[in-house]
Amino acid sequence: MFSLPQRPRRNRKSAALRDMLQETYVLPRHLVFPAFICANPSEVVALKSLPGQQRWLKEDLAKLAEDCLRVGVRGLALFPFIENRLKDSHGSESKNRKGLVPEAVRLLKEKYPDLIVFTDVALDPYSSDGHDGLVQQGEVLNDESLPLLADMALTQAQAGADWVCASDMMDGRIGFLRKTLDEGGYSQTNILSYSSKYASSFYGPFREALDSAPREGDKRTYQMNPANRREARRELKLDQWEGADMLMIKPALPYLDIIADYRRVSALPIAAYNVSGEYAMLKAAAERGWLEEDKAIDEVLTSIKRAGADVIFSYHALEWSKKFKPLL
Repeated sequence: MFSLPQRPRRNRKSAALRDMLQETYVLPRHLVFPAFICANPSEVVALKSLPGQQRWLKEDLAKLAEDCLRVGVRGLALFPFIENRLKDSHGSESKNRKGLVPEAVRLLKEKYPDLIVFTDVALDPYSSDGHDGLVQQGEVLNDESLPLLADMALTQAQAGADWVCASDMMDGRIGFLRKTLDEGGYSQTNILSYSSKYASSFYGPFREALDSAPREGDKRTYQMNPANRREARRELKLDQWEGADMLMIKPALPYLDIIADYRRVSALPIAAYNVSGEYAMLKAAAERGWLEEDKAIDEVLTSIKRAGADVIFSYHALEWSKKFKPLL
């Protein structure tokens, strides 16, 4: 027999040994389930482009939260479907203390105080323009948008949100939100920054679920160029300096290198969003029998965790956790 001093296959020869030497584990507590919420029963629909997902009536969120907590998923992220009649150019509904998101947060925190509730800070669900910031003559205004975003974050914090999640990609918004929250008496409310949110082709099903696509133009003047890597590190440094408590990379799968970069240079927790298009792509292939769904989901989540994410936002969170087998 040929003499080989190193045989890596020796460490793979049995299931028990492979389990012992496994480097990366995903647990339900590492996951956050993104939920689309609505105010009216007529808006509760199954989402065709997101098989297995739906819009949730505010009053039904307690059942969803119970299902999540039962299988170990402790985080729920809320994304609102806002009626067109409530939308305007300033996204005024976003600071309504009796609006859909604040009411949903209060309901959840009253019933499940240990549930970790994440709320989204961006104008696009509330804006008649469908952009994350204030629009004037076709331009998305940066500095003028910051007070509107801060008002939204403060309203969510007042309702009891644990994390306000700045997904808008306006320059300086983390510092502006932190100052507003601190001055408003909410210094313990955490800020998650969508630090590297790319102008991706994988957001389509999400925007369909919320009817939040831009009415004109696109989001490339504020979301990042998918070709850029060094720019992500610049965004990271700024958000850390401004006071972010956790940094998000979105999407996840096409940007595993960015997740790994963040893990190497930051001591903050790192989150990654396994977005709607990634979910839909896997589901479509599984429905056609082109891959084994359960194994593919496990591989996707493991790869995101292996790259360096501490927390994963994923539409797979609930179904995957229901099938999760605790480590012995």
